[in-house]
Amino acid sequence: MRKILAWVASFLLCGTAVGQEYTPSYGKEQPRGKVVVYPTAEEAHEGADSGNKYLRKVGEWTLEGSTFSSEFFVPFSWINRQVLLHIDWASGDYRVKVNGREVGYNANSTADAEFNVTKMVHEGRNKLEVELLRPSAVGELESWHEVETPLVGKAWVMTQPTLRIRDVLVDSWRGDDEDTTVLAQVTVVVKTEALNPRKSRFHYELLSPKGERRAGGYRDITLDMRREDTVRFLANIPMKELWDTDSLFVHTLKLKTQHDGRYEEYIEQPVGFRMLEYYDGVLKINDREVELRATEVRPDITAQEVAKLREQGYNTLQLLPGVVNDALYTACDSLGVYVIAQAPIDTRKSGEERTRGGNITNNPSWLGAFEERVTESYHAAKRHPSVIAFSLARKSSNGINLYESYLKMKSLEERRPVIYLDAAGEWNSDKLILK
Repeated sequence: MRKILAWVASFLLCGTAVGQEYTPSYGKEQPRGKVVVYPTAEEAHEGADSGNKYLRKVGEWTLEGSTFSSEFFVPFSWINRQVLLHIDWASGDYRVKVNGREVGYNANSTADAEFNVTKMVHEGRNKLEVELLRPSAVGELESWHEVETPLVGKAWVMTQPTLRIRDVLVDSWRGDDEDTTVLAQVTVVVKTEALNPRKSRFHYELLSPKGERRAGGYRDITLDMRREDTVRFLANIPMKELWDTDSLFVHTLKLKTQHDGRYEEYIEQPVGFRMLEYYDGVLKINDREVELRATEVRPDITAQEVAKLREQGYNTLQLLPGVVNDALYTACDSLGVYVIAQAPIDTRKSGEERTRGGNITNNPSWLGAFEERVTESYHAAKRHPSVIAFSLARKSSNGINLYESYLKMKSLEERRPVIYLDAAGEWNSDKLILK
């Protein structure tokens, strides 16, 4: 019914909406949480991001006009593997070229973007160009944006095997013994770029905060041509090991892939488990009703500033739109502060007019832009236990694109509430009590 109401609203409110057309992103990989691979278990454990056999940072940028250029090196050992270009963020939407060939376009420059450049690179030195669009084609979505100087964040190239780990998801719910244990689930998303069926073995190990083994083993999987699938495993963990603001327990997940007897990649990352229940505006974490003492903060807030806010009695950060570094979510995990993750949408410069030619929230041709941004904000934050809710937009007129964005986010997230503070009582916002 809500789907029908949303489309009815689009005809009533915007008719055949006019205005600037949206150019969708192209050439990007599907969004995922941060994944960094290493060639050995020791390097994965150290977790250094300065570079390794499988990851090369892009060096110094040269700026000419609005185009950044640099070089990166592809060794012979990367041949017959996938090569992925990762760009953290930029100050505007941008096009990417490698060795003079266009790779893709990113309309959401606030989020991490990955491009598969396997077919564009060659052994040795390769040239990378990142061209920021001037004027921005998505300025109407970014009313908070005032930076005029062209900027681009960290970038690197990383290699993974043909059948690779593409993403990791975690979830938890009551265990067999509801009073003492929780059932934790880890889902590993795997993908193959091969043209023929390929079989690999995926090893996994889940360690407690004290290093005790909670689960371990392996799964064999065969994927045919360019397909994606999931590998899941479960573990019973004690209630006392759940994450919360006063019990900052984080487990360690270790993964490695094996093909034809050879180990091809290692991944080690922290994962936090906690039970979250939401009903009629009330949030429970690990069976305990929590009072959310919230304050709005800019997305580039430092860990020191977060710690100071916690000392002042705030336990929840409402992020404003903009570039969010993964380090902020990690800091909130380690400091015991809840987070409401914010999609980078702010259309107030378009005004509040909801009829034809008004705010782009009621222009169906921009629907892809809205859904792209809420989807990518979800994937960037989904694995962090501190993230307890998602927000669709700020300072934006309500309309068809935010109705659909709410439905999109709810299809991705089953447990955590999805809010929109400017919904003005309309159905596309879950009720969440904030102090």
